[in-house]
Amino acid sequence: MKIITRDVPPRAAWALEQAGIHPLLARLYAARGVLGKDELDNGLGRLLLPASLKGATEAARMLADAIAAQRRLCIVADYDCDGATACAVAVRGLRLLGAQHVSYLVPDRVVDGYGLTPPIAQRVKAQGADLLVTVDNGIASIAGVAEAVKLGLQVLVTDHHLPAAELPQGALIVNPNQPGCDFESKSIAGVGVMFYVLLALRAELRTRGVFDERTQPKLDALLPLVALGTVADVVKLDANNRRLVAQGLKRVRAGALPCGLAALFTAAGRKADVATTFDFGFALGPRINAAGRLADMTLGIECLLTDDTARADELARTLDGINRERREIEGDMREQALAMAESLFDEGEEPPPAICVFDPDFHEGVVGIVASRIKDKLHRPTFVFAASQAPGKEHELKGSGRSIPGFHLRDALDLVAKRHPGVLLRFGGHAMAAGCTVAEEHLDTFEQALAQVAQEWLDAATLLRRLHTDGPLDPQYRRADLVDTLHGEVWGQGFAPPVFSEEVEIVSQRLVGEKHLALKLRHQGQPVDGIWFGHTEPLPARVVLAFRLDADEWQGTRRVRFLVEGAEF
Repeated sequence: MKIITRDVPPRAAWALEQAGIHPLLARLYAARGVLGKDELDNGLGRLLLPASLKGATEAARMLADAIAAQRRLCIVADYDCDGATACAVAVRGLRLLGAQHVSYLVPDRVVDGYGLTPPIAQRVKAQGADLLVTVDNGIASIAGVAEAVKLGLQVLVTDHHLPAAELPQGALIVNPNQPGCDFESKSIAGVGVMFYVLLALRAELRTRGVFDERTQPKLDALLPLVALGTVADVVKLDANNRRLVAQGLKRVRAGALPCGLAALFTAAGRKADVATTFDFGFALGPRINAAGRLADMTLGIECLLTDDTARADELARTLDGINRERREIEGDMREQALAMAESLFDEGEEPPPAICVFDPDFHEGVVGIVASRIKDKLHRPTFVFAASQAPGKEHELKGSGRSIPGFHLRDALDLVAKRHPGVLLRFGGHAMAAGCTVAEEHLDTFEQALAQVAQEWLDAATLLRRLHTDGPLDPQYRRADLVDTLHGEVWGQGFAPPVFSEEVEIVSQRLVGEKHLALKLRHQGQPVDGIWFGHTEPLPARVVLAFRLDADEWQGTRRVRFLVEGAEF
């Protein structure tokens, strides 16, 4: 591992500090590319305009016409947290804006696969819908959209995934990544796209005189859901996404959140009044995702839709139980998959440029999580495959991949598909995460083809794990109140949470729980506790540590401790 200190442009840091930003935050923001205080303005008025999102204005007219004619709308969701929150935002928002008949349908991960398929379109039609709206999916659903159009359905695709060369025909598309779209936030999540469609719809309804500025429904009630889905989908937190998340967090902390979200905070043992992006990403998001991985995402969506407190508590407890089961399955699978991955190279050798593992007993609902864990451990693009459980698809393998910086996973799959036609039955995704389906007989071919692409694209510099940090921590900032300040800011993908690094003295170290290293440190001459979760190897007496700040309470006193992220020695 190589620990690298981020550059801090002095002019930007000085300008932020002069504008009244705390000196530590000024340094952190400047290192992340913030040039002026106006970029930190998270007010709703600073959001990008819906009119700049290609298709949003036309979608608003389509939906306004449907509402006026009392047509039946059906939302086709996805089975992850972004899809679930996007579905809840669509249903709640459309009802707020006057839609009388709004239902939803979420595909089953095992039976239906991903996205709008022809059978899903047929089910939507059979339910009596007139207008089908996809959220967080649809841009790759060529056959599904064609079937829906053939059945006489109007189709609105709202998505954020990267499109292929061919777009769905006969549908109205709202996707910032489609050709010809000038919307600046290409990283907006699926839930954010749907929220923007609702903003455009409200503007259209104002134009039609349905309501005015004073009487229009307040869509900001949806922002806690938008924030949750945005963080949980690990999209880049550009300025616009940060504003959406900050606005959602503000409402959650003020107690203005759906009762299902409040129940999830309770089930996770977290406090909504001091909610952080960490809570969204590591406490609430996984509990919603667990439903789609192991059970039925309808449970997650219903938890986000209900306004019945007792029902919300019941659903949140159910989701918490499913998440515990997910963790058990994942733990067993992770150990087995990691052992298989490590068997691909001898001890002391470098891992291969890309890793693929498969076992017939793997559960397809957690292959993505396991791939992420292996990628984190070995720092290689990784695919984990499980046998499809869908009827008639027993010989297909469903894989989920996670990548490292410098290796665009979806583009790699595209190249594999071009070089080996027929090997990939389906594929899609982003730069850092993607999925694919292969016939079991072609797994070896896929593995070799992916390794070949990785061999061509990756060099020694890319394969070296780098941990970017914010350099030394001034002892004056090692305070519990500043820890709270840092935790309260919006951090995430592309706007990394603060990690500091410097040489410290290891006074003592011991294992706790057999898998965590508890440390007594001397930081710039002063004692401080530290812990390195999931690490068991002892450290030398002096070592450069990369660490995050945390605060724990001991005998009524809050103390700062270091959460170790890595070491260089």
